[in-house]
Amino acid sequence: MIYGMALLVAFEVLADIFAKEYSLRGTMNFAGYSILAYITANIFWLMAMKHGIGLARGSVIFGVAQGIIAVILGIFWYKESYSTTTMIGVALGVGSIIFLGLSDS
Repeated sequence: MIYGMALLVAFEVLADIFAKEYSLRGTMNFAGYSILAYITANIFWLMAMKHGIGLARGSVIFGVAQGIIAVILGIFWYKESYSTTTMIGVALGVGSIIFLGLSDS
C-alpha cells in the first residue's frame, strides 16, 4: 500500500513538472509526457486502493504529499512567489496527516 502511494505521488509530481514545462515552453512533447505520467499515477492509485489505503485516508495523504512537494518545487525550482497563507496551508496539511496517524491509535 505504501509503495503504491509513494509511486502515485512521484508520478503525479512528475506529471505536474511536465505540465509546468509545457506551460513555459509550449512544446507538445511535455503535454504528452504529462498525460502519460498522470495515467501512470492513477494506475498506482488503483493499486493503493486495492491494497486497502481507503478513499478518505488515501485522498488526504495523496493531496497533502503532492501539494507539499509542488510548493517546494514551485518555490525552489521555478522561483515562484509564496505567501504566509501558502505556508499556513502547508502546515495545516501536515497537521492533517498527523491527525490521520493518531486516528489509528
